[in-house]
Amino acid sequence: MTETMNIEDYLAQGGVLTSPGNVPARYRGELMRLMGSFVDSELAASAGFAASINFAPGIKERIAASRITLEKADHAERVLAVMGDFGTDMARYQRQHDWAARVARDADLGATRTGGDMRLSVFHYPITGWADAVVMNVLMGLATGVQMTELTRLSYAPLAEVFREIAPREARHAELGIEGLDRLAATPEGVAEAKAAIAYWSPRVAASFGLSGSERHDRLARLGLRHATNEVLLARWETLVSETLGPIGLN
Repeated sequence: MTETMNIEDYLAQGGVLTSPGNVPARYRGELMRLMGSFVDSELAASAGFAASINFAPGIKERIAASRITLEKADHAERVLAVMGDFGTDMARYQRQHDWAARVARDADLGATRTGGDMRLSVFHYPITGWADAVVMNVLMGLATGVQMTELTRLSYAPLAEVFREIAPREARHAELGIEGLDRLAATPEGVAEAKAAIAYWSPRVAASFGLSGSERHDRLARLGLRHATNEVLLARWETLVSETLGPIGLN
C-alpha cells in the first residue's frame, strides 16, 4: 500500500512511467480502458469513412476520404501495439467486433457506450452522404484535436509518444474536412446540407467529452492520465467550432 501510494503521489506531481513492469494494477486498468476506447473509436471511424469514399463528388475528395480511412486504421494499430506490451492478443482484438456496425440514425445514445466495444458513442451513428461525412469529420476532428492536448501528455511515456506522432495527422484530417466544408458552402444547396448535418452531429460530438462533474476525472488526474476537466475541454471545442464555422457562414 505504501509503495502504491508513493507511485500515485509521484504521478500526481507529474511523474511518468516507462514500461508495463512498473505500472500498478489500478493504473494498468485505467490505461487499458483509455487505450481500448481510442483503438475502438479509430477502427469504427475508419470503417465509417471507408463507407463514405463512394459519397465523394470528385477525385480530390475520394483521396481525402481514403487517406482518413487509412490513417485512422494505422493510428489504431499503433496504440494497439502498446496494448500488446501489456499482453493483449492484438490479432484477436482486431476481429472481435463489427467496426462498421451502426445504430439507427434517429437513435439517442448520449454518452452511453453500446454494442459491446468501447468506441465513443458518436461512432455508432451512420454517415448518410458526403455533406454528412464532411461535417462529422470537421466537428469530430476538432474534438480530437482538443483531446490530443490531454493524450500527448499522459503519464505513461510510451503511449504519450505514440500520441505525439499521431496528433499532426489527426489535425490534418480536420483540415481536409474544413477544405471540404469550404467547397460545400459555395452553393446554397451545400449550405443547407451542411447546416442540417451540423445540427445533427453537434450534440453527438459534444457528448463525446463525457459528463460534467465527473468523479472519474479526479481519479484519472491523480494518475496523470487526465488534466483538464470535461467541461474545460468541451468549452475549448465549442470555441474552435465557432471560430471554424463562423468565417464560412455556417454558425
